[in-house]
Amino acid sequence: MKIRALEETDLKFVHQLNNEYSIMSYWFEEPYESLTELKHLYKKHLIDDDERRFVIEDDGVLAGIVELVEINYIHRNCEIQIIVQPEFNGRGYAKFAFRECLAYAFDILNMHKVYLYVDTDNEKAAHIYKKSGFTIEGTLKEQFYTKGEYQDAYLMGLLKRNWHRGD
Repeated sequence: MKIRALEETDLKFVHQLNNEYSIMSYWFEEPYESLTELKHLYKKHLIDDDERRFVIEDDGVLAGIVELVEINYIHRNCEIQIIVQPEFNGRGYAKFAFRECLAYAFDILNMHKVYLYVDTDNEKAAHIYKKSGFTIEGTLKEQFYTKGEYQDAYLMGLLKRNWHRGD
């Protein structure tokens, strides 16, 4: 199991994830992105310093993606996002990828803080993030519109000094 930089050849896989309504609703993003648009965005962001995108791979099989976005080099913080394909849930992929991506953020990019947003109804995800050291910093009321209604979201954060690489 490893994470590696997203390559253009991975875009069909990302396209498949981005077009799965049940997955994208947890990212608070609109599903149904065209492959052409995704390729354009890939080329546009290829040399951006404000994001890093990785695929989760196990023996050549793609299991998900993990990303650092909104990287701010002045304030030394960024947002982390992760998607694991449903058939890989409960097998340690998310925990592994999260740990590796946090190591990249703190050890390579020298981030001071990594944050994320999670639907307050997504107790399973919030529990996983807490086990990774994240704490709830606040509740954002009706922050995201998904599945036909506004959802509250937790803003969760992890400071570098409170981060432990783990096993």
